[in-house]
Amino acid sequence: MSAGVDLDSVSANFGSFRAVDCVTIHIRPGEFFSFLGPSGCGKTTILRMISGFINPSEGKISIGGQDMRGIRPNQRPTALIFQNLALFPLMPVWENIAFGLEVRGVDRKERRAKAEELLRLVDLPGAGEKSIAQLSGGQKQRVAIARALAVEPQVMLLDEPLSALDLKLRQHMRAELRAIQKRTNVTFVYITHDQGEALAMSDRVGVMSHGKLQQVAVPQEIYNSPANGFVASFVGENNIFSGRIGSVSGNAAQFETTIGTFKAMVGPNAERAASAKLYVRPEHARLVSQRINGENAIPVEVADVAFEGNFISIQARDPGGRILVSEARNDGQASVPSRGEKLLMVFDPQRAVILADETPMLSAASG
Repeated sequence: MSAGVDLDSVSANFGSFRAVDCVTIHIRPGEFFSFLGPSGCGKTTILRMISGFINPSEGKISIGGQDMRGIRPNQRPTALIFQNLALFPLMPVWENIAFGLEVRGVDRKERRAKAEELLRLVDLPGAGEKSIAQLSGGQKQRVAIARALAVEPQVMLLDEPLSALDLKLRQHMRAELRAIQKRTNVTFVYITHDQGEALAMSDRVGVMSHGKLQQVAVPQEIYNSPANGFVASFVGENNIFSGRIGSVSGNAAQFETTIGTFKAMVGPNAERAASAKLYVRPEHARLVSQRINGENAIPVEVADVAFEGNFISIQARDPGGRILVSEARNDGQASVPSRGEKLLMVFDPQRAVILADETPMLSAASG
């Protein structure tokens, strides 16, 4: 069974420092929801408030419709997985998994049966008698997940659990975590600073900065339609141009910069913002020898070409000496320019967006 989590105007203050600033969000039952943001943005503080280890300075947290005020961490329908996993090295795997059941007074036979069931769920059948030292990093992660599931939580809270793993293992464990969450239908609230993790695993993502929610949306919308400049620059790469908005026609505008005026789409609140910039993702920028009707163009000189495996990254210098980046798929059709070659970087106005630097606050409509 899973439960929804509601944060209603929740804030957390540590002295004069406001770690979380008036966050309102509804996390749906059975959802894989990730809070994404840089270190110090308040995401771990939110997790600890949901778990009950920190009390909100303001606002209310509910789980499954029940107000959590005054309810201790061990009385909440949650399980928390820390970054360091906190497994017991002197206990065999099955006892690690069944520890929470032992605390609750469940007899040994039932505990062992539940541990074996969960080992099968996390694809570690027959590993019950192994010591923790015999396990790989990924296997330890699965044991920690099984231990958390043993107490049948309605909400699983995960604080950057993959951060200590190498890249290949992290990618593998993303798929494992997603599969386990879908098999159990437990609500997952996941904390990460890794955009790849958040986009690959989540049903929805909440991007945070300076204690505020900047955008809440499905991964595709977060990447393709960022709400502001912070989201655009934190999630994925961008060529960013400073300047000012000129004439506006509908949802399109002229954006005036020191290297030219470009046509682009106007993002949310950009016209009213004190500061806005133009964003073009490298995969939407191409290098060509001649202008293309209807597309923006910047004269550039190729500075470097980097082979990245599935794509080719090309760095080019604009007339102001700034480095811009274009990406081409490594599909055998891409034309790779030479260093020093003079070309035009072109991009479709429909693929360029003018965004406000940051959204002051996200409303409760994010549910």
